[in-house]
Amino acid sequence: MKWPRTITPQHVQKLIRAERDVRKAVLIFDSATGEYSSGYRHDANTFSLIVSRLLAANQFEPALHLLNRMRDENLDCPERVFVSFFKSYSRAHRPLDALRLFQKMREFNCSPSPISYVSVFDALVSENQMNLAHRFYRFMRKMGVSQNVVSINVLIKALCKSPNTLDSALRVFRKMGDHGCLPDCYTYNTLINGLCSSGKVGDAEELMKEMGERNIEPTVVTYSCIIHGFCKAGQFDDAVKRLDEMNARGIEPNVVTFSALIDGLCKSGRSLQGLELLGKMTSKRLAPNMITYSSLVSGLCQENKIQEAMEILDRMKLQGWKPDAGLYNKVVVGLCDLHRFREAANFLDEMILSGVIPNRVTRGVHTSMQNMVVQGLCDKEDANRAFMVYQNMRTLGIFGEPRSCGALVDCLCKKGEVYKAAGVVSDLLDDGRSPDEFTWNAIVSGFWRRRKVREAAELVQIELIKS
Repeated sequence: MKWPRTITPQHVQKLIRAERDVRKAVLIFDSATGEYSSGYRHDANTFSLIVSRLLAANQFEPALHLLNRMRDENLDCPERVFVSFFKSYSRAHRPLDALRLFQKMREFNCSPSPISYVSVFDALVSENQMNLAHRFYRFMRKMGVSQNVVSINVLIKALCKSPNTLDSALRVFRKMGDHGCLPDCYTYNTLINGLCSSGKVGDAEELMKEMGERNIEPTVVTYSCIIHGFCKAGQFDDAVKRLDEMNARGIEPNVVTFSALIDGLCKSGRSLQGLELLGKMTSKRLAPNMITYSSLVSGLCQENKIQEAMEILDRMKLQGWKPDAGLYNKVVVGLCDLHRFREAANFLDEMILSGVIPNRVTRGVHTSMQNMVVQGLCDKEDANRAFMVYQNMRTLGIFGEPRSCGALVDCLCKKGEVYKAAGVVSDLLDDGRSPDEFTWNAIVSGFWRRRKVREAAELVQIELIKS
């Protein structure tokens, strides 16, 4: 990059701000660094700007390198840079890194103010590092950090994390006035959420009334928490009333609000009502999330509304969401319960083609699905389709259960496919598992019916040797 004879930090900052691509912004910064030989120097504001751009892109190592450069070039490191680090570490679920950097602030000739203390405290609480958070709070008090609404709100959030400390949160809330602080909407929302999560929706409603008495307007967060609380308590009619109340007050429900209510309705056997809410949700141009879709699929399958569940899965995929093995399992089980085993087999094929394959966590789910379908197809005497599912199982490294393998061997033999049946028996033996008496009877009878006496005898001999 070619620079004019006279470069100013303001000029460099303007170029960095204009560049949307963080990599190109770093190139501009580095290019200007190359002009140090001409007498130019980055100032603290330029460093702060490029560091904030890197942090926004979660590029922590380059950002830390530049922070160290600021110190090496004897520049004052403003506190706002450290606060940016703390908030970015929290967003990236790295609260311990935030704490470590806080402990190094004085190395950069920067004394932490209450803003830094509260930012680190909040990062620890948000990531459920509760022991550290409580120790850090005691350290804040020891250092004489003044109490304000923001710090008390974080403390209340920490105490609301557990039902055991909820009463302590309410005590802190009632004593806010002693510190010259008045609760705000965030304070009330935090407490209401904590109460609803602990099943105390009645107490949460009382707090919501108190908000009105203090002229603090409830927000979509307030209503979402209350709706979730009612759903958790099984009070679905009250939850729906709160949704209507929101609309009457001009408060637009968001995805969280709808998802909480849809989840509650589906769990209570009212999935069709949940589908209606999905329609209202999309009419407001709100995109359903994974929770919304998962709740609907689970609820519809529970009520044997398999066709609707499959349509929701299709809709999910069209909107870029990838159903997991658990959701596919619900549909497969539903289809099997309705004896629609061929459709279940097709669904298994679709699942594998979409990239949902067994891993350490989901292997048990895959095994259960595949064996259920094989067993069902054999009961329907659909030997060829059952064998195809079995082969797919083997390709994915899934072992057939003795019961489903025995059913497959019997079904194949009845259809005259004795060599395929023998292959299944051989697989069982190779896997170190002995076929049961039913399986042996089936394969031996299969060869006997086809006058393959020698092969039947050899199979019996192999079994005797292995025994």
